[in-house]
Amino acid sequence: MSVRASKTESGPSIAIAGVTGAVGQEFLRVLDERQFPYSNIKMLASKRSAGRQYEFQGEKYTVEELTEDSFGDVDIALFSAGGSISRKYGPIASAAGATVVDNSSAFRQVEGVPLVIPEVNPEAMAGMRAGHGGIVANPNCSTIIALVAVAPLHRLAGVRRMIVSTYQAASGAGQAAMEELEQQTRDVLEGRPPTTNIFPFQYAFNVFSHNSPMLANGYNEEEMKMVKETHKIMGTRDIRVTATCIRVPVMRAHAESINLEFERDVSEEEAREAIRAAAGVQLLDDREANRFPTPLDCSNLDDVFVGRIRRDTSRDDNRGLNLWVCGDQVKKGAALNAVQIAELLI
Repeated sequence: MSVRASKTESGPSIAIAGVTGAVGQEFLRVLDERQFPYSNIKMLASKRSAGRQYEFQGEKYTVEELTEDSFGDVDIALFSAGGSISRKYGPIASAAGATVVDNSSAFRQVEGVPLVIPEVNPEAMAGMRAGHGGIVANPNCSTIIALVAVAPLHRLAGVRRMIVSTYQAASGAGQAAMEELEQQTRDVLEGRPPTTNIFPFQYAFNVFSHNSPMLANGYNEEEMKMVKETHKIMGTRDIRVTATCIRVPVMRAHAESINLEFERDVSEEEAREAIRAAAGVQLLDDREANRFPTPLDCSNLDDVFVGRIRRDTSRDDNRGLNLWVCGDQVKKGAALNAVQIAELLI
């Protein structure tokens, strides 16, 4: 952490629930990078993690056990401790006066809980303020990365249909999955059977269907999250969405292939201009050099990267485009989006 302290008596008091996890640690990095103003930070985790120490902006903090009494002096509670913890403690924190920004799926489809990407639908949390209770849900990482890129094009020409194929990194399954991918790579290269504690089969040098539970309709939960969350964030069910979500042996940052159908004709250059003008997104679309976004390009960066913008040649009209999108799952797909929501609360 840097020593550019942004601690101020006038800032909100913050709690981070799940601070020891990959996203919890990313919360700290993002708060530091953005010089988020705060009067105090409380670091919360499970009983077994209580007592650990972390340094933040030149001060040492001791992790406290997350309990029902953790939130009486908290204005903003950033949660990334899993859905069951959020379902139990999120309402408790809100009732105590903390405004909760939750990174799990626990509240995303709950009526009255805003599901927010600040570059896309900040108006959904209008009137909410730090220290006044309430819960704001952070969308799924794949949805965030997709819609940061798609929203400028929807504003341009109205998206009618979206077909998404995702190529998702180990970071989406947590720190243990990242460590297992690293260990499996060593195992395979050294001729040993791969270690399979997180996934039941080899991850290194392989791709497989997303590990979320399968549903009766043949889709997995990750795919249906993209469908339902897109409808809620965009404020309409008129956009038809279908998704295929795949795990790939990339350590950090997701990639997505997106096909869009629009309400009117739209040119490639119109789309590029809309992306260039949008917040939170960068255009990387160099056909001559065959240079387009990669997960490494956006790892540890705030922005979503877009390239390979091209006409859908399967159509007889000019109402279809394809694009390739990459974004850091841990950062914009989780911690950064949550901190941006917190910034809207102060």
